[in-house]
Amino acid sequence: MLYQLLLIFMRYTDSRKFTPETDANHKTASPQPIRRITSQTLLGPDGKLIIDHDGQEYLLRKTQAGKLLLTK
Repeated sequence: MLYQLLLIFMRYTDSRKFTPETDANHKTASPQPIRRITSQTLLGPDGKLIIDHDGQEYLLRKTQAGKLLLTK
């Protein structure tokens, strides 16, 4: 289940790596629209998602009040 959620998340993220050359080109290009994903798609039926950021794990979950909570 978590693997499927991570695949969905990865599909919606930009996988481009910027080098100094491409970064310079990117600044002159027109701005790209910000990616949008529903929280339901991101969190799945369990309402939870583990995010790995710089080797640290964070839990993103939907609370009973319907809000999003990110904890380490």
